Amino acid sequence: MTIRRAFADLSVGQVHYAACGDANAPAVLLLHQSPRSWAEYRGVLPLIGAQRRAIAMDTAGFGDSADGGVPASIAQWARVACELLDALRIARADVVGHHTGGVVALELAAAFPERVRSLVLSSTPYTDEAFRHARANRPAIDEVPLSEDGSHLMALWQKRQGFYPPGRPELLEAFVLDALKVGHRVEEGHRAVASYRMEERIGRVTQPALIVRATGDPFAAPHAQELRHHLPQARIVDIEGGMVPLPDQMPEAFARTVLDFLAAPT
Repeated sequence: MTIRRAFADLSVGQVHYAACGDANAPAVLLLHQSPRSWAEYRGVLPLIGAQRRAIAMDTAGFGDSADGGVPASIAQWARVACELLDALRIARADVVGHHTGGVVALELAAAFPERVRSLVLSSTPYTDEAFRHARANRPAIDEVPLSEDGSHLMALWQKRQGFYPPGRPELLEAFVLDALKVGHRVEEGHRAVASYRMEERIGRVTQPALIVRATGDPFAAPHAQELRHHLPQARIVDIEGGMVPLPDQMPEAFARTVLDFLAAPT
C-alpha cells in the first residue's frame, strides 16, 4: 500500500505528514515520540491504512515540520495537530501517540474533545509534580556536545543503545537520523513533557482509551497503572518484548493492537 507524503500550510508554517488508506475511511492520527518523526510509523501506516485512513504527522519543529518560532510545549503541539485535522477536513479522529506523542494525544483529547473519538496511549508517561521533580534532577536524555572528530555521533547512538533491541541497528540509525535533523533542539520534546501538568488535564479526558505497555520499556511501563487510575475508562494491553522504539520495532503487533481496539464496541 502506497504511503503518500505532503505538507499542510498551518499557523507555524509548513507541516509535513504521511498518509495511507482510503480518504473516506475513519481517520487515525499517529503522533511520534521525541526526537523522532513520522518515520517511526513507516511500517505501521500501511497496516492501519488497510482498514482506516492512517495519518502520521511530524510534530511542529520535528522531522520536516516548521515550528513557526513558537516555544515548544505540549499544548502548542496539540493545537497544531488540531490545525492539521482542520486542513485535512477531518472532523473527528482516533488518535494514537507513542511516548511524547501520547502526551500530545492526551492534551489533544483534553483541549479539543469534540475532535477525538478515542485514544491509544503507547508507552506514555504520567507527568505530575513527582515526575517533574525527578526529571529536573536527571541529565539530558539525548543531548550530546558537538565534537570535531564526530565522536558525538557515537555518543548519541550509545545513549539510546541500551533501550533498543540487540541485532536491530537499523532502528538506532533511524533514531540518529531524526535526532540529527532536530539538531540543537533535540531535548525540546523531553523538556516539554517534563513541564506538562498532566494531573490538571487528564480529568478532562472522557473518550475511550487504550494504554499500550511495552514490557521492555523502562521509561513507560511503570506509568501504565498510574494512567489507568486517572483514566478509569481505559484498559491496558501489554506488547511483550516491546522496547522504546515499539512502533518501528514491532509494527505488526502495534498495528494489530490499535486495530483490535478500534474495532471493539465502546
